[in-house]
Amino acid sequence: MGFTPQIKIPATYMRGGTSKGVFFVLEDLPEVARVPGPARDRLLLRVIGSPDPYGKQTDGMGAATSSTSKTVILSRSTRPDHDVDYLFGQVSIDKPFVDWSGNCGNLSAAVGPFAIRNGLVDPARIPRDGTAIVRIWQANIGKTIVSHVPMTNGEVQETGDFELDGVTFPAAEVQLEFMDPADDSDGGSMFPTGNLVDTLEVPGVGTFQATMINSGIPTIFLNADALGFTGTELQDDINGDAALLAKLETIRAHGAVRMGLIKSVEEAAGRQHTPKVAWVAPPKDYVASSGKAIGAGDVDLLVRAMSMGKLHHAMMGTASVAIATAGCVPGTLVNLAAGGGEREAVRFGHPSGTLRVGSKAQQVNGQWTVTKAIMSRSARVLMEGRVHVPFAG
Repeated sequence: MGFTPQIKIPATYMRGGTSKGVFFVLEDLPEVARVPGPARDRLLLRVIGSPDPYGKQTDGMGAATSSTSKTVILSRSTRPDHDVDYLFGQVSIDKPFVDWSGNCGNLSAAVGPFAIRNGLVDPARIPRDGTAIVRIWQANIGKTIVSHVPMTNGEVQETGDFELDGVTFPAAEVQLEFMDPADDSDGGSMFPTGNLVDTLEVPGVGTFQATMINSGIPTIFLNADALGFTGTELQDDINGDAALLAKLETIRAHGAVRMGLIKSVEEAAGRQHTPKVAWVAPPKDYVASSGKAIGAGDVDLLVRAMSMGKLHHAMMGTASVAIATAGCVPGTLVNLAAGGGEREAVRFGHPSGTLRVGSKAQQVNGQWTVTKAIMSRSARVLMEGRVHVPFAG
């Protein structure tokens, strides 16, 4: 019996924000995987080690969490005024499924540094010292991200003193601008129902006040107390309760239908990455997962968010964009939890600590729009070389 040898693909394992993923240059992939389709999905699943019924991804590069089961494909951009095209694949841990429906805001911080290191940005646009501006086309959602990458002696600067809750060690700060982050395609609104707050009926579960927004990533915001929560929950409070996880997934499915993302709740299983479900609460004292004490006076509000069926250990970057946008629109649940009124930034508490995010929102012809959302992350290379994959095409 013959055996197919493993193939070797140039790859870089990178941390971006509070996530990790395997990064590829499009042209380095096997030809059959350079285009969307089952072959590409099979390759990325095998790289990460999915599907794994044991839930560990031992036989791959994944680390058995939604934050570490990620892949990125980059190429030179053919779009005017952009440097690089960025495609993100969220790999399911236990199912043979790659979700291409949204972006990863955390890994967005690693895109600019990777693009510079791999020659995808015109060298004439990269300063020897200072800040390189990398213009990124986010291909999953058709949006522009502007990355501000620190440079020292002609190299991407990765070390520094910028601290990000949810990441153990400090690093260099990478500022990201998510341009026009709301999905207002086809003349729609970033609030897809047209309302800042809706009544969401979930059969068998309950009726909830909800702010449903499509900015950064489609997100359903609920009040923590309506779910029986305080907003101070950590992962162990949520992720071991199968009945509670099923309840939250049912809410997510019905919210997705209400947002027009799917036609029936049954379709939600095939769209695991989006939308997100999050809950908000006014500030309270709590102890973060690291043991760090967070005081009520340290934040404007508390936010917890689900990712791929589990409570996220910190906060997804794209959900942070949604928080920034909704927080700056008077009358949303996010804004009300932060005390209400007009604002251009919020600092929120999450399971690992706090994060400040900004947004420029305004009303145009009676509809809310946002020109950009701003946040800072950090990124660094963990390993680079070749990933070995049993793959026959």
